[in-house]
Amino acid sequence: MEATCQRCAHTHTHAGDCGHTHDQQGTGFLILSFLLLVGGVILRYLQLPFWMIPGVEVLWFLLAFLPVGFPVMVEVWKSIRQKDIFNEFSLMLLATIGAFCIGEYPEGVAVMLFYSVGERVQHRAVDRARRNIRRLLDVRPEKALVLRQGKEQSVFPGEVEVGEMIMVKPGERIPLDGLLQEEYALFDTSALTGESLPRTINRGEEVLAGMIVSGQAIRLKVTKPYEQSALARILALVQDASERKAPAELFIRRFARIYTPVVFLLALSIMLLPALVAAFHPGFDYFFKDWAYRGLVFLVISCPCALVISVPLGYFGGIGAASRKGILFKGGNYLDAITHVNTVVFDKTGTLTTGHFQVFSMEADTVSSQRLLSILLTLEEKSTHPVAQAVTRYALQEGAGRIGVTHLQEYPGYGLEGVIEGKNVLVGNIRLLTDRGITVPAGISERVATVVVCAIAGKYAGHLLLSDTLKADAVEAIGRLKQLHIDNIQLLSGDKKEIVAIFAKTLGIRHARGGLLPEDKAAYLEKLNAEAGVSAAFVGDGMNDAPVLALSDVGIAMGGLGADAAIESADVVIQTDQPSKVATAISIGRATRRIVKQNIAGAIGVKSLILIAGACGFVTLWAAVFADVGVALLAVLNSVRILSKKFE
Repeated sequence: MEATCQRCAHTHTHAGDCGHTHDQQGTGFLILSFLLLVGGVILRYLQLPFWMIPGVEVLWFLLAFLPVGFPVMVEVWKSIRQKDIFNEFSLMLLATIGAFCIGEYPEGVAVMLFYSVGERVQHRAVDRARRNIRRLLDVRPEKALVLRQGKEQSVFPGEVEVGEMIMVKPGERIPLDGLLQEEYALFDTSALTGESLPRTINRGEEVLAGMIVSGQAIRLKVTKPYEQSALARILALVQDASERKAPAELFIRRFARIYTPVVFLLALSIMLLPALVAAFHPGFDYFFKDWAYRGLVFLVISCPCALVISVPLGYFGGIGAASRKGILFKGGNYLDAITHVNTVVFDKTGTLTTGHFQVFSMEADTVSSQRLLSILLTLEEKSTHPVAQAVTRYALQEGAGRIGVTHLQEYPGYGLEGVIEGKNVLVGNIRLLTDRGITVPAGISERVATVVVCAIAGKYAGHLLLSDTLKADAVEAIGRLKQLHIDNIQLLSGDKKEIVAIFAKTLGIRHARGGLLPEDKAAYLEKLNAEAGVSAAFVGDGMNDAPVLALSDVGIAMGGLGADAAIESADVVIQTDQPSKVATAISIGRATRRIVKQNIAGAIGVKSLILIAGACGFVTLWAAVFADVGVALLAVLNSVRILSKKFE
């Protein structure tokens, strides 16, 4: 109801002062209006001589009205200029004017006073919920200790350039994304992932803004500017999420646009239609003041603010509750969509498994083992695929050296091709070689392991065998989904069918497919979506599964904290590597939807009953105001309670 302070939008420091000043002014106006109202009611009852002077009573209650009524009049004027005539402001103003017109001055003031009190309390509840979420997320440090010319300088993080070195002391929060320069260090990642267990990061690995250093001072080489840090993107994601409306929110908006003018017409009908009845039925006594009063009661109680405020707040609360668990919904529409999911399709590598492959066997055929490792290192280090990274680590551990390579090309789902010392080299899965007509020994394809084969100049040269392991909570993830009555759980992978079948059996997944390329997964999901009654969520690592994430009803990216592909293609980003958070996301979505449904049903139900009672003359304006404010406050309190709910 109060004017907006422009400074608040720009300066964090001034926001508190500005809000505090407006709070004091608003409270003062409410108290003044209340005192004048109470004084007027007392004087009306006492009927003192000066009160009987014509115009004194009207002037007194008009003065009581202005402190709370003037801001509403300003809002009505703004709305009219924007061609938005029918809204809760004009509805309340019309009810007040009507009460004055029929001589019900105290009730006219009470309508506006208690409406203003209710609005004030609602806005404070909404602001508190928003502040809690912002406080939870906006943990960016205001200073960074940068090393320049051998000296430490404390500067605003936005002034640090990419490539500069920063120092962070134990217990301090990381201000910018960067690469760790120490051998290793422990970090508290709870602000980003919701997990309390510390995480060990080794030299050269990425450290993200928002983490807290444990145990020792560290140095970081900055890799991203302040505005592009992982934490900044998370904040932007949560803030932008409020702009993507759920179907229920869009329905309430459309409903309010139609509902409010209909209410005006119904209130007018309550006032005037009985006059027509009286004209044709002389025995029917029509008193305009009585029927006008009923129409005004109808106007007050029909105010849709309980729905207009509480439904969006319910979704905002759900997004906040999810972010506390390290789950980022990109909008209320996805929070709503996840409640309809009855099929969950998982990628295997990096999603249900750790993705940390280890080489346990190697065989070289036409070249020496060291030569084969050097070739593998030269090509595989150019890829970000978990298998390629595992081969790179193994080759480096074995002391392999790099060789010059030209015309390097990666084929997603197959492997890599390049030219080394004038010879064409292929490194990847067995399908890559067989598609080129290169014969691979039969026994290799029968191995129950992930196989990386190499061909030089069109001839098989050797292979590596690798293994992967399930994540600690993978079995729990499937069990929790089944507890949520999601029984259609499937596993897709580019890995060998035999390996996928073993993992599926361990996890208790009945439907599993292996040997799939990214386009095969996309085609499979399109076919699945075409089945009647299926609403599918795909859970992938956000890197190689971008097409499938985009095609699914709900795309969920695992461990997408620093992955641009995950942020862009997924609808939901789980910041940890925990597949069990998929069930948590669905639980939060369902809880939010229940709260929104309760708000809609409760508000419409209670208001409908009081509307009928008001039209029949059983409710006064005082009762109508209290009922309207009460329903709105209950809906708001019901919406924000999701922030305090505990989810596994």
